[in-house]
Amino acid sequence: MILHAVFLRLRPGCDEEELAGVMSGLAGLVGRIAGFTEFRHGPNIDLEGKSPDHPYGFVGTFADRAALGAYAADPRHAELGARLTALCAGGADGIVVYDLEVAR
Repeated sequence: MILHAVFLRLRPGCDEEELAGVMSGLAGLVGRIAGFTEFRHGPNIDLEGKSPDHPYGFVGTFADRAALGAYAADPRHAELGARLTALCAGGADGIVVYDLEVAR
């Protein structure tokens, strides 16, 4: 199983409605892309004070590497990703991604 963890350094004054729309769009891909099984998102509460530059993030769960690859190649994901990039400070440089292969 793959956990696709994404952390966002949002631009000051980021359009919250646009962010919500992107998150809704990504959530809507669950079950519509084979092996994309779960999506969760929310503000980073940063209790340990180690990630203040990334106030928001999301995690997607994928059955395997092939499912994550299908998600990455999907045009719906690409469109949502472009919208998300526009919301981040520095564009794509404002996005940190970790793909963790974890036991079930």
